[in-house]
Amino acid sequence: MNSTSFILIVGIIVGSLIGYFAPASGEWLSNFMDYTLLTLVSLLIFCVRFVALFQVFRSLRFFTIALVANFLVVPLIGYGIASLFLSAYPLFMIGLVIYFMSPCTDWFLSFTRLSEGNVALGTALIPINMIIQLLLYPLFLQWFTQNTVQVEAGTISSTLLQWFLLPFLLAVTGHHMLRLILKPDSFECVLENADQATPWVTALLVLQIFAGNISVILDYLSVFTWVLVAVFTFFLLTFLLGETLSRLFQLRYPEHALLTMTIAARNAPLMLAVTMAALPDQPLIYAALVIGMLVEFPHLTILRHLLLSVRGRSAMMKTHITV
Repeated sequence: MNSTSFILIVGIIVGSLIGYFAPASGEWLSNFMDYTLLTLVSLLIFCVRFVALFQVFRSLRFFTIALVANFLVVPLIGYGIASLFLSAYPLFMIGLVIYFMSPCTDWFLSFTRLSEGNVALGTALIPINMIIQLLLYPLFLQWFTQNTVQVEAGTISSTLLQWFLLPFLLAVTGHHMLRLILKPDSFECVLENADQATPWVTALLVLQIFAGNISVILDYLSVFTWVLVAVFTFFLLTFLLGETLSRLFQLRYPEHALLTMTIAARNAPLMLAVTMAALPDQPLIYAALVIGMLVEFPHLTILRHLLLSVRGRSAMMKTHITV
């Protein structure tokens, strides 16, 4: 089991136990979610290397493929799956739609590296994915949930500005100031420590969610089976999408691996934070996001093995042809 998955599971268990056996303590913990949320957002933004954006102009073809897949095709696939399996449970459906529509901006790069994919291009994808998904979040939420809950794009946009503009400015300013002050090795060490702290802060936020809302979540425990089925279906279809696009556009293996990972990995921590700010007091929506996040790490591990085995077979075939 991936260490991040383990940390999140511990957060769910501890939060659930506190909320169930000591509800007053669970409510007290949940009162501090705003501070945890702001810390998480600041960490996620602080770790982004915006200077990597300059690499976009060197590989416009790949970035066009990745962005169309991530922000057009994948959200439509996700909405179709969520509607198919959870239309009877609109709040869970909204949680899954939010989870499906947002490409990852952090740990997908680690799995790309482990898969021997193109990490340099992946680094440039991170700020692009973050900026576009935050801009599209109000529109996607309004379009995909218009028959489920009343969502005003203007209200959500103002909420996002209120909750994310200040952390964004502070995190980006801190990032670039430290880059100027510290030696490169020391700065990379700071980024690595911030990266390692992110799963712990995410787990704390998950703990607070479950501690303050476990009674509501337990009432819908049986629905989580359908959430899992929907997530597995999404991962299967996105894998097939990555394979199809890679063959259609004849991508080299490093770009093939990167495309597969960016299509598969979703940005659950940031979307959890965004959704808690934009849609307060909706624990079932948050729970659906958390379940997707838990399943994602084993899935990415399996993808890594699949990609490396494909590369190994290709290398063997080339060797035989050469011989």
